[in-house]
Amino acid sequence: MTPKEHAKRHPEIWRKFSPRETLVRYAWMFGIVLVAAWSLRNLDIPWFYFLDAHKQVADLFRRMVPPDWGHFSEVMMPLIETIHIATLGTIVTYALALPVAFMAARNTTPNKLIWFIGRFILVSSRSINTIVWALIFVAIFGPGPVAGVWAIAFRSIGFMGKLIAEAIEEIDHGAVEAIEATGASRLQVLMLGVLPQVWPVILGTTVYRWDINIRESTVLGFVGAGGIGIQLYSSINLFAWDQVAVMLLSILAVVILSEFVSATVRAKIT
Repeated sequence: MTPKEHAKRHPEIWRKFSPRETLVRYAWMFGIVLVAAWSLRNLDIPWFYFLDAHKQVADLFRRMVPPDWGHFSEVMMPLIETIHIATLGTIVTYALALPVAFMAARNTTPNKLIWFIGRFILVSSRSINTIVWALIFVAIFGPGPVAGVWAIAFRSIGFMGKLIAEAIEEIDHGAVEAIEATGASRLQVLMLGVLPQVWPVILGTTVYRWDINIRESTVLGFVGAGGIGIQLYSSINLFAWDQVAVMLLSILAVVILSEFVSATVRAKIT
């Protein structure tokens, strides 16, 4: 078969991307490389520290092994306190995020002003890190777990509220219209027409956020907001790496357990 006959029989070779799409993809990749290079250049990283990093890691590992398991008795109560902080913070989040989600959803908000307030709360909550919230509440309530609970709650409102608001905006409006046709009040429409449709999302999001809050609560003690973080910070400052190993392993065990509980509950819900 001559090249001309082959061209007639197979006029085009299939390509996943057109030349234009390929050019755009390569342009994006090149742009990312440029941004990464620009960021590295402006960070002024002392690269010579990387020369003996492997030796430092090995030395740190030798100091951690074997862990000082006798220290576990002193770790138990702060670890339990960490779980309580995460749990209470999640409960407070649930109580606060639900009304904010209804305010921030376009199909349930009373007016644009309320919608703007709801969205502002969600964005403000997510834009401030948990540690910063903890510093704020330590200044308000003083050091201790109360500051940790409120820090967890205020950080989590934006996460939970946003996901619930998006679920509310995607509900089946037929059921809502049917309830409105019966002459039900606005509150009854929300409770009977909207809430049942988003209830699985609310429960799943709450459990998922609790799992995240378990991890975030472990470092709140660094700024005096209760939990195991304060002991972890103290042991690191004292270079008691065998005690640090015990705390890290304990935190790992709790995180694995919370992940298992979260996955199990969410599987039951869905």
